[in-house]
Amino acid sequence: MLNFVAVLEEGSKASSTVDDKLIKDIAKGSMEALHTLYEKTHKSVYAFALSITKNTHDAEDILQDTFLKIYQKAADYTSYDKPMAWIFTIARNFALMKIRDGKKEGSLEDDNDLPEQEFSFVENLSERIILKTTINKLDDNERMILLLHAVAGLKNREIAELLDMSINTVLSKYNRTIRKMQKYLEEEGF
Repeated sequence: MLNFVAVLEEGSKASSTVDDKLIKDIAKGSMEALHTLYEKTHKSVYAFALSITKNTHDAEDILQDTFLKIYQKAADYTSYDKPMAWIFTIARNFALMKIRDGKKEGSLEDDNDLPEQEFSFVENLSERIILKTTINKLDDNERMILLLHAVAGLKNREIAELLDMSINTVLSKYNRTIRKMQKYLEEEGF
């Protein structure tokens, strides 16, 4: 059986802490601080947006919009020693706007056509399709926890803090998600 969680984790192992100083430096106009923040957090923000929208194109747009908004609103940031919560709030707002706008237009794409860059670290195209299909069968919380852990490289305690859940809830949901994915794969003959 394919170990898709191990395959997902190959996509990102990095998890970095972000402190308020970066946001304050961005507020002073430091492009270097913005670049550093982007390098430390872009995988997490992308995985978070993807878990909400289920669409790679929308997640990429949200990633870009989020960092533009961070640059524009860094001066308004109020320090609570949780800059990632602030960043995720911005990303979540853009994701919800994207979904709402898509429903208004009646053109929310299904994204069944697998773009090349999605899970590009999985070399076999059929395995990529199976991985995407299996992940899309998960509910929103399961998908979010899995992608934040496996793609963004966040630790369970970081996910718990970002999603305002207890560590035990995150651990149980993650383990349940892994079992659920294994069941889906077994049903498909893997």
